Amino acid sequence: MKTPPVFGSAAFARRSLRIGFLALSDAAPLIVAQEHGLFARHGLNVTLQREVGWATIREKIIYGELDAAPAPAPMLWSATLGLGCAPSAVLTGFVFNLHGNAITLSNALRQEGVKDGPSLRAAARARRGESRLTFGVVYPYSSHHLQLRQWLKAAGVDPDADVRIAVVPPAQMFRNLSAGTIDGFCAGEPWNTIAVQAGTGWCPTWSASLSPGQVEKVLMVGERFAVQRAEEHAALISALTEACEWCDEPQHREELARLLSGARYLNVRAAAILPALTGRFDCGHGHIEHVPDFVVFHRGEANVPTADKAALLQAELRAAGLLPAGVDPALPGMLFREDLHREALQVRT
Repeated sequence: MKTPPVFGSAAFARRSLRIGFLALSDAAPLIVAQEHGLFARHGLNVTLQREVGWATIREKIIYGELDAAPAPAPMLWSATLGLGCAPSAVLTGFVFNLHGNAITLSNALRQEGVKDGPSLRAAARARRGESRLTFGVVYPYSSHHLQLRQWLKAAGVDPDADVRIAVVPPAQMFRNLSAGTIDGFCAGEPWNTIAVQAGTGWCPTWSASLSPGQVEKVLMVGERFAVQRAEEHAALISALTEACEWCDEPQHREELARLLSGARYLNVRAAAILPALTGRFDCGHGHIEHVPDFVVFHRGEANVPTADKAALLQAELRAAGLLPAGVDPALPGMLFREDLHREALQVRT
């Protein structure tokens, strides 16, 4: 880890930054930066707040109750355009990770004969109407929703007509699957592994296979915060970059799982967190997949919020019908601020 920069003003060190997070494995860089003292080394006083769902994160960022938070990258579009919320100027200067999600189906569906795309299509068409198959996603504007729709379409299932898609907070996916209120879900870890280890679900695919290189979580901040507290924002990017470097080292993954398992963070067994981190992903029913890129925290410039990455996301959101007509083609470069990222790292070096 590199020596932290000395910023021009020490005043910001006395103010606490309020950063929200959900109980997900890809919150790891945030938790490592706090527990390993990286925030403090960069002059930041950070308070982490565990929240219940992405809509809560969105509202608290918009109304200033949080200064920053990891968020599904497409949330930047929904917040900026006022889709389901008041319009708000938000942006990111940092990508937390690529990949990290999986699709989980109930073992009840498997017992009914659903084992692949054609059998899923048959089950979905047999249950049209009020008894439609129901799938959970964590937020309407998320890679989870995009990936679930992509997978359903590839199986010949119309995500708008053949099934029902409901929004369920990540930590409630397993309980809803166990209760039978949903038939499957797309969510981040460790909630897929928890369902598999409990004998409730199995995973037919994961995001690194469905959408290689896709941006997952970004550091969402209000534009006002990025401008008015620019030094803190830069220090935050620098500290998180160091944390991502540490998280991406394979020899650190067991320690990382233990750290995340703590009651203040994910509050689940380390054994449920470890399979995805080590790339030995348990799909269920004795099927272990070797997926070294199940989640990517740093390598390959994963943390850089380029306009190209954002343009690809905007195109996918538009193709899925999740954006209104006439969205500014320049919007990706306004939401993903590579310039702020590069400036923070220049100060760091």
